[in-house]
Amino acid sequence: MQFLDIHTHHEGQAAGTISILSISLTGDSQELFPMVIERAIASGGGISVGLHPWFATLTHLERDYQLLELEAKRPEVKMIGECGLDRLKGESLHNQLMILRKQLSLAEELRKPVILHCVRCFDELMGLKKEMNMSVPMIIHGFNKNEALGRQLLSKGFYLSFGKAILNPNSGAAVLLKEADIFFLETDDADCGIAEIYEVAANLKKCTVAELKALIFANWEKII
Repeated sequence: MQFLDIHTHHEGQAAGTISILSISLTGDSQELFPMVIERAIASGGGISVGLHPWFATLTHLERDYQLLELEAKRPEVKMIGECGLDRLKGESLHNQLMILRKQLSLAEELRKPVILHCVRCFDELMGLKKEMNMSVPMIIHGFNKNEALGRQLLSKGFYLSFGKAILNPNSGAAVLLKEADIFFLETDDADCGIAEIYEVAANLKKCTVAELKALIFANWEKII
């Protein structure tokens, strides 16, 4: 069975891996995005498309959203995002919330899961999920906060994806992963491979890599 890398910014498929390439459809080089998307499709992987909170602006929202709405309808696009909230970078939180709402509405319309970036805005994110009565799966990528917050997010219906943070066995992510059954694994922009992350995760959960792959693909099939 292959590995599933649910969120990466590295183009190309590693041997034995299904990768979901995350593409932010923001900026002034929109004519390049279709080529990137076609390369990702040709490589055999899936795609997620969204407006990343670091780069999305209200000024260009109409232009960027039109492209997002068009590309998100492709069958190869498995998720909307990464999108989300970041208190440390990007537009004001007020503006980020406006931009995120549009993407969440699109995800609901297309019935596609959302892959989320969140920095110091978890209360706002949980509030928005409740306010919009979101029914599609919402996955927080690269979770690396404390175990208590992770459990709170899980109790609110969020999914978590873990990356290089679990390489530190004392991290909140590693502690939470030991007991969680509904989660995903990712490389994001890390310089380590997905196979290494799976090996560490399997050791933390005291199972084989094959058993871990089966668990994660079962979770994937539930949300797609």
